[in-house]
Amino acid sequence: MTSYDPSFLQRLDKRHLWHPFTQMHDYADRDLLLIDRAAGLFLYDAAGRAYYDTISSWWCIVHGHNHPHIMAALRRQTERLDQVLLAGITHENAILLAKRLVDITPPSLTRVFFSDNGSTACEVAMKMALQYWQQAGEPQRKRFVGVERGYHGDTIGTMSVGGTPGFHQAFAPLCFASFRIPAPYCYRCPVGAAPEGCACECSAPLAELLERRGHEIAACIVEPLILAAGGMIVYPAAYLRVITELCRRHGVLVIFDEVATGFGRTGKMFAFEHAGTVPDFLCLSKGITGGTLPLAATMTTEEIFAAFYGPYAENRTFYHGHTFTGNPLAAAAALANLELFEQEDTLNRLQPVIRHLHQAVRRFHALEQVGDVRCLGAIVALELVRDRRTKEPFTFEERVGWPIYLAGLEHGLILRPLGNVIYLWLPLTVTAADVDAIVERVWTVLTRPGVLPPS
Repeated sequence: MTSYDPSFLQRLDKRHLWHPFTQMHDYADRDLLLIDRAAGLFLYDAAGRAYYDTISSWWCIVHGHNHPHIMAALRRQTERLDQVLLAGITHENAILLAKRLVDITPPSLTRVFFSDNGSTACEVAMKMALQYWQQAGEPQRKRFVGVERGYHGDTIGTMSVGGTPGFHQAFAPLCFASFRIPAPYCYRCPVGAAPEGCACECSAPLAELLERRGHEIAACIVEPLILAAGGMIVYPAAYLRVITELCRRHGVLVIFDEVATGFGRTGKMFAFEHAGTVPDFLCLSKGITGGTLPLAATMTTEEIFAAFYGPYAENRTFYHGHTFTGNPLAAAAALANLELFEQEDTLNRLQPVIRHLHQAVRRFHALEQVGDVRCLGAIVALELVRDRRTKEPFTFEERVGWPIYLAGLEHGLILRPLGNVIYLWLPLTVTAADVDAIVERVWTVLTRPGVLPPS
């Protein structure tokens, strides 16, 4: 139990805390959920009530909360080295983690630059790409390509290439111009193709853009196989192959943002493995430490690194860094996280659970307000619609996710809808029995009278 009276903490929270992505007015007459501890798939509130963490605490918990192997690694590290700068100094954990990341990614990705969150991992890749072209003799390559409904973080640079205006429209005056291509949104296909006849025609705008302006473009950034914050939009592996090949043809660098999808979420260690293609930059965070501490990594090739390597007087240095870059505690957690994938055979153990999950959620097709059910590994998304025939969405003002969130709490579920999309982003320790319990509770929430608007 918490050391303080929960009602006292709630008063302090409302007086002083400003929560991310939260309209604080919602809690003018309502308490926030006060979490006291966690174990495995569960979060426990101050009264001891358990909640399934169905969204992996913002997509970062991998092997469940407080896994003893990771906790033991952290305890050992606290007795040895807490923090040291990584500028011109190094330490064992940063070295070993860089080597481990190189070992589990494609052979071309040989260099690792640490930072501390997903936004900065992507921003590092963008800055590297821009400076690379300046030092590689093509300084005119200054533009970036992003995907509509793509999301890469909340720094100025990553907002500039994102395609989620609902999050970033207030900051448009700060952002620089970038090119955007249509989202591969199969349920609402931008070219009207049927899924069974898809030939990735939605990639045509990128092909046309590269033909006209390819010589100006430094890099294209994309989330492999799922546009997460943009609506949990799952798309075919073939699309990722096509746009990567188009970029290669025009000399445009490719950035894969695997901040959310990395470390087993899709049933493979990294989502791009489903497509059999390789980026020039790979951005990692969230699950890299198993969800215990902030850490991020941007991986790139020897060719990119070589453009920054030279005598000091040539001024090729990459002037970017963070105080806690490669923090020893976070790196220790990350090493323990990767050890668990081997010790517990996580990815192989997960395969039958993934199949069971995908089968279990088929029942949601029976609900009139569920227009689409999307699955990818341990991720499931249900898109709610007013009219299934026309795919008419519910409006922003109707806010269909709020009553679902509240009802979920009553049924021991942490759900955090993205607009009209209800999703599960499950820790990889989930079992078939857990799947059945979670899916049954979600069904109970969505079929509860008054939770969903009438179709």
